[in-house]
Amino acid sequence: MAGSCLPVLGAVLLAPVLPRMQDHFADVPGSAALVPVVLTIPALALAVLAPFAGVIVDKLGRKRLLIAATALYAVFGTAPLWLDSLHAILISRILVGVAEAAIMTACTTLIGDYYSGELRDRYLALQTMCASASATLFFVLGGALGAANWRAPFWLYAVGLLIAPVMARVLPTPTPPARDDKTEPLAPARAFPMRRMAGICLLTLFGAVVFYTVPVEMAYLLDDLGTDSTGTIGAVTAVASAATVLGSILFTRLAAHRRPLPILFALCALGFLLMSLADSLPLLITGAVLNCIGTGMLLPSLVTRAMARLDFADRGRGMGLWTAAFFLGEFLCPLALLAGKEAVGSLAAAVGILGAATALLAAGLLPAARRRSHTAVPAAEQR
Repeated sequence: MAGSCLPVLGAVLLAPVLPRMQDHFADVPGSAALVPVVLTIPALALAVLAPFAGVIVDKLGRKRLLIAATALYAVFGTAPLWLDSLHAILISRILVGVAEAAIMTACTTLIGDYYSGELRDRYLALQTMCASASATLFFVLGGALGAANWRAPFWLYAVGLLIAPVMARVLPTPTPPARDDKTEPLAPARAFPMRRMAGICLLTLFGAVVFYTVPVEMAYLLDDLGTDSTGTIGAVTAVASAATVLGSILFTRLAAHRRPLPILFALCALGFLLMSLADSLPLLITGAVLNCIGTGMLLPSLVTRAMARLDFADRGRGMGLWTAAFFLGEFLCPLALLAGKEAVGSLAAAVGILGAATALLAAGLLPAARRRSHTAVPAAEQR
């Protein structure tokens, strides 16, 4: 769980200090565009490299790669403490993304290795809960440390040097499921299930855009309503994070047949539509809470469906593809909403369009969900 929070650290830690960093590198040509990229480039690197990390996970082993990547995460993450070149800092941030790709892929793969069934679902939901809660914590820590100096938040990346030895000591090395050679014939080599993974990865990419809209855009939506108090923005962000955690808890309390994707996407869509129509702070918060409860259930639902499609030998590559899809959606989220804002004239209207698209997706998934529920009932009756 601690390892799964490290990519979140990279995503939110530096947001409070970007203005100070902008002032420091004001004389560097193109700094107006390059400084914000310092925050987002690890997510892009993670999205591009996670599939390759997945292949390495399957070849070299999950635990070994996780420990090495966590240590390198600390080295690359703290590098800006001593770098004076903005371009060198950007390179170090790309390397942070490389380490994050390995960490996130290995962590999710290990959950699939260690657990199965409902217990696996609970741990995958716990992964979402920890990531959501840590995002708020890291945002606060980044702001507090940044008050002293824009470089100070980079010290938090050193936590990787504390976590890596603990991982090496306490995490068991996963082994393939045992096979009874007397009763089971040797199975022929099976191709990687690319077609089955393609659909869930596309859904995950869109789901990531849905997941990150509230954390990324809430401050701008509040500003459009005339609320620019940092205290209010922080409080609303905390409420949204708490709603995501609540959604993850609800995921673990509901049986698998009671959390179909169409309903979860529909709940997210309803939240977006309320946010787009909001002319007051309470209505905006209500929409955000509904949306975040939905995303808190949506993310573990997507990853558990992806995990169910994979055998032990394919799990690293499969989770690499899934991780790439999710973080690519994170990177595309602000770009998609910016394009929508330019097309329709306001961010609220762009959120409304995203809500309509989410509702259409929910409607499109409904027939397939009904077919699965009908086929599941006879099987259950036979048992």
